[in-house]
Amino acid sequence: MKTKFLLLLIATLIFGCSKSVEYSEAFKKETEGGYLYNQDDLIEVYYENNKLFLNWRGGKIEPVAIEENEFFVADMYKKFRFVEHPETKKWYLSIISEEDDGKVTYDYLKAPEGYKTPSLHLKEGNYEKALAGYLEIKKQDSTSAFINEWDFNSMGYKHIRKKEYEKAIGVLKLNAALHPNSANVYDSMAEAYLLNGDSLEAYTNYKKTLEYNSGNKRAKNYIKAFEKTQN
Repeated sequence: MKTKFLLLLIATLIFGCSKSVEYSEAFKKETEGGYLYNQDDLIEVYYENNKLFLNWRGGKIEPVAIEENEFFVADMYKKFRFVEHPETKKWYLSIISEEDDGKVTYDYLKAPEGYKTPSLHLKEGNYEKALAGYLEIKKQDSTSAFINEWDFNSMGYKHIRKKEYEKAIGVLKLNAALHPNSANVYDSMAEAYLLNGDSLEAYTNYKKTLEYNSGNKRAKNYIKAFEKTQN
């Protein structure tokens, strides 16, 4: 642990607030907005009463302001500055290295105004936009934790337990689009449709799950019973 970073941490604990820094209107305009912490997580930068604040993972954070373009975030145990890429002219949050504070890195890209992460679209019920975002993540990394099949399945069942069947179907359809060769996603979707009163879609999805798991007894029993009613 470097001495200057330790001192910053001590200052945070003792004073619990930033020193008085005057931010120009031009600087605030350039730097406020959302920065991509990862493919599905934003660090929101904003100013209130001439103080810098971050909103990250649902929490409001007041960093320790060192100067206009330098601040320390105790929650991350990192020191940052804002930098503009000389070629792209895009803004980034740059982590200040403990070993070389003059080194410039481009760590967290500032997202376009109005940008929403896939998970935020999903939370708002914008399933098509959420799927587009998750498909882009899958394109970049098919093993990404952000597109975990079981997480979406669990989310779908949370809606089912609350009897929010339309929401459950929206989430599970997204899961099926991301994991089209999984017997489990079609089995779950069939159950959601059945609980929502759509026996035909339940039948369609139980048929689909048998393509990937021919031993699913529940699916076989439902298909047999459904087909009897059609005769």
